[in-house]
Amino acid sequence: MRFERSAGILLHPSSLPGKFGIGDLGSEAYNFVNFLEAAGQKLWQVFPLGPTGYGDSPYQCFSAFAGNPILISPEKLCEDGFLEEKEIENTPYQNPYKIDYGDVINYKRFILKKAFESFKKNQNGQTIEFKLFCESNIDWLDDFSLFMAAKDYHGGQVWTSWDKELVKRDAKTIKLWKEKLSDDIQYHKFVQFNFFRQWDKIKKYANEKGIKIIGDMPIFIAYDSADLWANKNLFTVDENGKLISVAGVPPDYFSVTGQLWGNPLYRWEEMEKDDFLWWRNRMKNLLNIVDIVRIDHFRGFEAYWEIPGDAPTAETGKWVKAPGEKLFKALKKYLGELPIIAEDLGLITKEVVALRDLFDFPGIKILQFAFGSDMETKFLPHNFIPNCVVHTGSHDNDTTRGYFEKAKNEKNDIYSHTQKYLNYFGGEITFQLIRLAYSSVSDMAIIPMQDVLNLDGESRMNFPGKLGGNWTWRYTWDQVPSNLAQTFKEMATLFDRPLKKKLM
Repeated sequence: MRFERSAGILLHPSSLPGKFGIGDLGSEAYNFVNFLEAAGQKLWQVFPLGPTGYGDSPYQCFSAFAGNPILISPEKLCEDGFLEEKEIENTPYQNPYKIDYGDVINYKRFILKKAFESFKKNQNGQTIEFKLFCESNIDWLDDFSLFMAAKDYHGGQVWTSWDKELVKRDAKTIKLWKEKLSDDIQYHKFVQFNFFRQWDKIKKYANEKGIKIIGDMPIFIAYDSADLWANKNLFTVDENGKLISVAGVPPDYFSVTGQLWGNPLYRWEEMEKDDFLWWRNRMKNLLNIVDIVRIDHFRGFEAYWEIPGDAPTAETGKWVKAPGEKLFKALKKYLGELPIIAEDLGLITKEVVALRDLFDFPGIKILQFAFGSDMETKFLPHNFIPNCVVHTGSHDNDTTRGYFEKAKNEKNDIYSHTQKYLNYFGGEITFQLIRLAYSSVSDMAIIPMQDVLNLDGESRMNFPGKLGGNWTWRYTWDQVPSNLAQTFKEMATLFDRPLKKKLM
């Protein structure tokens, strides 16, 4: 599937402004969509929307299917009649530029519990809607809600530390725990009902303006997840959950020891037996809530770096072939043409390129990787093909301003090469690089919001290998110049990427 020439912004909902300690699916999400429209943007790219666990990373979620409770809007809960205004007034500590996850999680849990109690007492038309939601998502919701209820009961401990028979999912034990935790299970279903209810309305609002949502699918699932607990036969663990092998990548330009992600790998032979049913359900579920899917670590579908389960770093490992062609043919067979973007960064072989091109998936270009004698010339725009997506930077990198300020201070050839390539020797290099992305032949140009606002390294989203302090960045409308939307709209129009008014 080929994509139209377009421009967009990368911003996770957690980074939106707001008074509840974290960006959410309330009024500010609609304001951001309005900003996208005013700026002539056709695309809004987000990170995975799942419930985050330890470390707060959207790439390590308790479920590959569920939504993140802390993104639920308290204001929308009031509008829907689940809460009164006075019940949401005691907001968590406010740092408008940074998320304190501890405070936010406690606050959201408190108000969601209140909303659930109100829901149980006041049966109305939403009860029917809730039941329909539970029935239509039964393939993942029952396991997830029991998993989360049991996790709460065990004080948040990883599932392998629970009762032995519950870990193994003995049928009689599962039945007993469902009865024991029935109210908590209903609570978690109610939370998911509200997440998807709020998100669906935002997506519809964006789509009505001609704006598409790009979602994100991590190739691997988290170890501490309902997906693994409920489907151990599909992953590289034993019946007790002990890891046999884990995912990661070998040493590269991000880390000299590689990246030890710790995610379980797939038992691909087992998944092939039912024509990749788990994957079909996962892709179908995601395409119900986004318009385009960016697959993270696409190269793992051609071959993945297999690391022993007890290895201290990612240096010890081996490449193992994956059935990517079979998988994507199965997905196409059951779901039709797939609107997929392949994140093809890192150690990319000709076999990975062949798999990507077989299905005509666009790859990704990062301008920060383009300049300097030690970087890769394939990221220079004169080497682009139209069927690709260009970004100034990614969530794992410094902001563009931070990256090039550091290069300038270190007096290496990155900064001078960039200046020569741009034929620009002024001070606003971030905007010039955005303009370079827009002017390229790439079908899609998507810019991180930090770069749109020309923010320095303090606004970096994630630092691979660093424990704590990641995924906390937020912006405020005070940081947005009054003419910014018009500037981007003019640039989108100039380079044939504008959002066009939909005909009624």
